[in-house]
Amino acid sequence: MASHATGDGGIPPRDAARRGLTRIMTLGGAYGTRNYTVKGLRDCKGRKVLVETLPFSPEEAAAAEEAGIDTMKVRFDPGRPDLAAEIRRAAPHTFMAFSVPLVAAASETEAVRLGYQAMSIGADAIMCQWSPRFVAAATEAGIPIQGHAGLVPRRSTWTGGLRAVGKTLDEALWVWQEIRRLEEAGAYAVEVEVIPESLLAEITRRTSLLTSSIGGGSGGDIQFLFADDILGNTGAPYPRHSKQYRDMYAMKQRMQEERVAGFREFIEDVQTGAFPAPEHVIKAPPGLIEDFLGALDED
Repeated sequence: MASHATGDGGIPPRDAARRGLTRIMTLGGAYGTRNYTVKGLRDCKGRKVLVETLPFSPEEAAAAEEAGIDTMKVRFDPGRPDLAAEIRRAAPHTFMAFSVPLVAAASETEAVRLGYQAMSIGADAIMCQWSPRFVAAATEAGIPIQGHAGLVPRRSTWTGGLRAVGKTLDEALWVWQEIRRLEEAGAYAVEVEVIPESLLAEITRRTSLLTSSIGGGSGGDIQFLFADDILGNTGAPYPRHSKQYRDMYAMKQRMQEERVAGFREFIEDVQTGAFPAPEHVIKAPPGLIEDFLGALDED
């Protein structure tokens, strides 16, 4: 009953409201508080641009929540769900769409089952690259779905590889039709990747879906960048559409150099007798060793 009274994270209802959080129950049956619901996100369409990221660790998720990120995507491995669950716990009040693997569902039934599995550990929605048929099955089952259009990396062979999509009339119309099909299937949002900015702006005006732009410029309802890109985690080259606000890669390189240096100094100290020094060892009380040797001699 305590969770019913206080909500996720132990926040009393009045405090949750004061912090702009909404009390919810997840599809998995857990009470919680969130900064947004699906309805709340859709109410933002045309009124404000939201910011979204995909963290790769609980630490990144906690930092994103503290900074005020509106929504997150989280990679969900159905065979190893622990990391997604940890990220959910690290940012308990932020709306999260768990990104499910394309090849993890081969039928409508499997899509629904996979969606339920993700929702049961705290997802607020599912991000997927499924066909509209799978999306329709999941939305009918009550699972909020964010689809994927434009450059879909795992399907990039159909669009000529990892490149911008929508720069010809045929491609632009195809992107629009893909989004229309997702809309008709019941999705609430669509990630639109690497298409012309002006094309995304026109699509955004004409669809009821929230458009999450990654490489689509400022034409969408949501601006999305991976945490790796924002934080500069991996080192160059970075995607053209991204911006690095920190250079964590350089920091990690310096940390690694410090690790190596620390181990080398430890080795040298041991070899030269500098470690352990008197302050690192325990002194035997007076007479203990003599008594110990005497006891051995008696044996």
